[in-house]
Amino acid sequence: MELKSVLLWVLGLSLLCFALLYGVGRELGRRREDSLEEGQSQSHIQFLQGVCLAFLMRSYAVFMKLLPLRYYVLKVRRRLAVMHMYDEFELRQRTMQIVYALLSTLGGGIVVLVMFNPTILFFLTLLLAAVVIQGLLLDGYVNRMEKKLLEEMLEFFAAVRHSYHRHGMVTDAIDEAGEAVGQEVGLHANKIYEALSAASPDEALEKYYETAPNRFLKAFAGISRLIMEFGDRKRNHGSLYLQGISTLTGEVQLDLIKRNKLDYLLKGLHIIALVPVFFTKPIEMWARGNFPLMDQFYLSKVGMIIKIFLLLIILISYVLLQKLKSEEETAYRAGEDRAPWESLVYRWHWVRTLVRWFSPPVSSGSYYRLSQLIKDTNHHLRIEWLQVRRIVLFMICMLFTLGSAVTLHRMSQNGIMKEAPSGYVFFGKMSVEEMKKARQATDLDAEVMKGAGMSDTATFETVADLTSEAMIADGSKPSHEQVTLVVLRILDKLDRWNGEYLKWWEVVLSLFAGCLGYHLPYGMLWFRRKMILMDMRHEVYQFGTMIAILKELERISVEEILEWLHTYAVIFKIPIQKCLLHYGHGAETALQQMKEEVKLEEFQRLADKLLLAVEKITIVRAFDDLDSDMAYHFEQRRLDYEKSLDTKAGLGRMIGFTPMYALIFAYLVIPLIWMSFQQMDLYFQQIQKL
Repeated sequence: MELKSVLLWVLGLSLLCFALLYGVGRELGRRREDSLEEGQSQSHIQFLQGVCLAFLMRSYAVFMKLLPLRYYVLKVRRRLAVMHMYDEFELRQRTMQIVYALLSTLGGGIVVLVMFNPTILFFLTLLLAAVVIQGLLLDGYVNRMEKKLLEEMLEFFAAVRHSYHRHGMVTDAIDEAGEAVGQEVGLHANKIYEALSAASPDEALEKYYETAPNRFLKAFAGISRLIMEFGDRKRNHGSLYLQGISTLTGEVQLDLIKRNKLDYLLKGLHIIALVPVFFTKPIEMWARGNFPLMDQFYLSKVGMIIKIFLLLIILISYVLLQKLKSEEETAYRAGEDRAPWESLVYRWHWVRTLVRWFSPPVSSGSYYRLSQLIKDTNHHLRIEWLQVRRIVLFMICMLFTLGSAVTLHRMSQNGIMKEAPSGYVFFGKMSVEEMKKARQATDLDAEVMKGAGMSDTATFETVADLTSEAMIADGSKPSHEQVTLVVLRILDKLDRWNGEYLKWWEVVLSLFAGCLGYHLPYGMLWFRRKMILMDMRHEVYQFGTMIAILKELERISVEEILEWLHTYAVIFKIPIQKCLLHYGHGAETALQQMKEEVKLEEFQRLADKLLLAVEKITIVRAFDDLDSDMAYHFEQRRLDYEKSLDTKAGLGRMIGFTPMYALIFAYLVIPLIWMSFQQMDLYFQQIQKL
């Protein structure tokens, strides 16, 4: 079956599927409105809903059996799982709705565009664009859901405050507030209420912490548990519980303002970065149609390198824009980033031997620094597995670069064989007669080159004899000067054709690319450590919120404070757990070891205050400046957010417009400059012949 027929079938199926889903959705919406007005047709609506849901559930089961579709479905499911953690049925339904919408829309668009330009390179370019667009749409949907949850949380906190004033009971306030707010946050309110009302609330809360969508709900659940356990206390600013809720409300408002401002500043930059993908082919067709000499450039190795370079710039720009827009401080989850495939590969004996060659000695400083980096990022990865990943990336990058170099040489040789003689037309489009002459000259060159065995050692006389025979066979009677010009042109082509082979510096370049791939996982760990730095500061700030309540309680000890912090902690869970294990053998030593293990300055100050509370003074006196510190850190973070937003806005504009600048200069201006020099050289050659 031809490519065009396959594309037509794919287009038809995509449009049919999209039309079916769209029609069912419209019909459900119309019938729901009619039923609200007339109070009828409820059974028909339920029937259509049942059919649609059954189709989605059946599709989910089928897609999970097909490997490529299974990978994509799981990818979408992971993005939605945080928002639909407690309803498997709803999660599968939403997953398949998004999968069908993305595949139908993007698949149909790709088919339509490829029908106008059925080339492999354009098809791969559209696939790249589809990957970018589907990621953008999915991220936009998840971000909208997260923002909606944060907005509902503000309403929920206000409702809890109102109910707590009326009842004075934490569980009753949460239960009543959960019924008065939206569905998303109401589900979490119900889970928190069930955990607090359970027989063992501490264990139930730990399970909830593992599935909570953000740190604010975890902090709210922890504060509510503290008040239930030890009771509320009246402070200068009122109730401890209400003061904690006010602090969380300010945090949520700050996060919402940051998200909204960042969305506004970076709005549309993803599309601007992606636009050059769709303009590469029109620009190339325009240039080749108006300047025939540009064929030689776009079909050459340099032209292909510029195309690859442009696609890489677009891809890198998109990834960087995603990093700028992502909310890394709320995306952290403990227990992620496992590496099962590295462990499976490491079981092979020859792989273990290879890893030992590349791994630093256990007693060396490099091994210690690498292990410390893994600990700092809370990465569940052994050093040996990390080395397996680095070696695999080294091989992939090196082989990809070598393969690209060999492919470019083959394409250059093919371009040389199809290269038309220069000088027929300098500007404008060639006429039919000129195109026919250029094609005949190209066929003649290829015939003579093959007759000479594609050897660059062929003599002038040999090529001249072959050229004369070929021209006479075509029915022409060439003069000596015409034969000489053709022979010189063919000898130049033979020399350039044989010069297209793998060079030593290309091998060195592939080794350099392999080294970059080898160091990429190490760099990603460094980047991850910088990214979770904001998470770490947030967690210490939430520790302060907990301690502000705990320090007001009578007969509270440092060990009990550590137990509460361990229950809430995510990033610092392991250091606090070690401290608790060694606490009975010496409180000061255990706290000092915890302080030395974590290098974050804010956490070290917290450990110093706990040390003071153990050694000399009471907990209240050790944390007497906690309120002012928290107010200062809140304002400091607000200023840091503003600076970060300004920096991200400037970087976003620069990164977003970089592909457009690269398209204009690298794909149009530079080829035009090259063509100008080539034509100038032709002019000088013709002037010298006068």
